[in-house]
Amino acid sequence: MANSGSLKSTIAVSLTNYLDAGAIVAGASGLTLWQKYLGLSEVHLGWLNFISANCLGAAIGAIIGGFLADKYGRKFIFTYNMIVYMVGVLTVMLSVNFPMLLCGFLITGISVGVGVPASWTYISESSEVNNRGRNICISQMSWGFGPMCILLLGMLFAPGGYLFGWVEAVAHLFGGSDLSTEAVNAFSSRIVFFSLFVVAFIAWNLQRQLQESAEFEANKSKQAGLIDNIKVLFSNKIAVKTVCFLATIYLTWNLVASVMGFFQPHIYETAGGVSNEQANWMNCIQWAIIVGVTFIVSKIIDKTSHKAIYTFGLLVAISAWLVIVTIGVNGMMGLWLFAILWGVQGGSSPQIFYALWGSELFPAKFRAGAQGLMFFIVRGLSAVWGLIFTYIYGENGEGFTMAAFCMIALLAVSLVVGFMGVPNTRGRALDDITKERYGDNY
Repeated sequence: MANSGSLKSTIAVSLTNYLDAGAIVAGASGLTLWQKYLGLSEVHLGWLNFISANCLGAAIGAIIGGFLADKYGRKFIFTYNMIVYMVGVLTVMLSVNFPMLLCGFLITGISVGVGVPASWTYISESSEVNNRGRNICISQMSWGFGPMCILLLGMLFAPGGYLFGWVEAVAHLFGGSDLSTEAVNAFSSRIVFFSLFVVAFIAWNLQRQLQESAEFEANKSKQAGLIDNIKVLFSNKIAVKTVCFLATIYLTWNLVASVMGFFQPHIYETAGGVSNEQANWMNCIQWAIIVGVTFIVSKIIDKTSHKAIYTFGLLVAISAWLVIVTIGVNGMMGLWLFAILWGVQGGSSPQIFYALWGSELFPAKFRAGAQGLMFFIVRGLSAVWGLIFTYIYGENGEGFTMAAFCMIALLAVSLVVGFMGVPNTRGRALDDITKERYGDNY
C-alpha cells in the first residue's frame, strides 16, 4: 500500500477516536444543564456516567465489536457502526426525559466501544512497517482533538458564552417562545451533540469506502467461529500472558486517565479554586498540549526506542501527581504545572503503546477480539473506580492528597510492568511478529 493511501485510511478511521473522546466530554460538559432541565438527581447523573462512552457502554460495545471484526471483517464494522452512533447522539439531541437521555448515552457508548478495537486493528494492518507507530499516533491525536473541539464548542454555546444568543434563537425556533430558561440552556448541549452527529456522518461516508484490510483477507481462510476464537484466545498461553501484560499497563494508567477525563474541570474548581470558565480553558489548553506532544512522538516513534518513550511518558505522569503532594494545587503555579505535565504525558502515554502493541502482539484471527476483551476489562473497571474515587476525593476535594498517592501508585505499576515487558516489534512486519510468537499455524 502506498504511503499516501495508508495516511488517508488512517485519518478516516481515526475519526472514530474523535467521536469516542468527543462523546465522553460532550456528555460530561452538558450534565449540569440536563440535570436542571429534567430535574435529575445525583443518582441519575451517576447512571449516565456509568453507562456512557466513558465506562460500561463502551466496555460492552468493545467485546462485541472486537469479535465481530474478527469474524466478519474490519470493513463490516465501518459500514454499519457509525449509523448506530448517529442514532445514539440523535436520541440525546431529542431527549425530553431521563429514559431517553439514558438510552442515548448507552447507544452512543456501545457504538464507541464497537469501533475502537476495529479501528486500531485496521490502522496497524493497513500501515507500512516503518509507519505503524506514526499512524497509531495520528489516531491518538484525533483522540485529543475531540475533547479540545467539544470543550471549545461547549464554552461558546454555554449560557453566557459568546454564541449563546444564537442558541436561544434556535431553542425558540424549535421549542416555541414559552420555553423555560432550563429548557433553553439545554439546547447548548443539544447543539454540541449535533456537531458529533455531523462528524459521525462524515466518518461513515469516508469509512464505508475503505477497502477491507489485506491482512484480514489473507487470513480469512484461517478464521474459525466466534466461540472457537474466544476459546483459542483463552487457551493459548502466549495470548493469555499478552492480555495480562497489556491489560495491566493500560488499566493502571487508564484508572487515572478516566478520572481526569470526567472529573478534571470539577477537580480544578473544587481543589484548585478556579472558576468554571477558567477550569474549562485550562482543560482545553491541556488537550492542545497533548495533541502537540503526540505529533512530536509520531515523528520519532518508528525510529526511537519504545522503552525510552514509554518510560519518559510515565515519569512525567508521576511528576504531575507529585506536584499535588508537594506544591499543591491551591495556587495557580501548582495548578498550571500539574496541567502542563499531565498534558505532556498524554502525548506519550501508555494508550499509544497499548493501541500499537495490542495490534502487533496477536495473530490476525483474534487480533480485534483480544483488544475488545481488554478494552472491556479496562473500561468496566474504570466505571467502578470512578465511583470509588468520589469517596476518596470527598465533597470539596479534602481527600485530594490521598487520591494523588493512589494515582502515583497506579502509574508506578504501569511504569514498572511496561518497562520490564516492552516487546521487540519496532520496524517488523505483523506476519513476522506472529510467526515468532505463535508459530506457523496462526
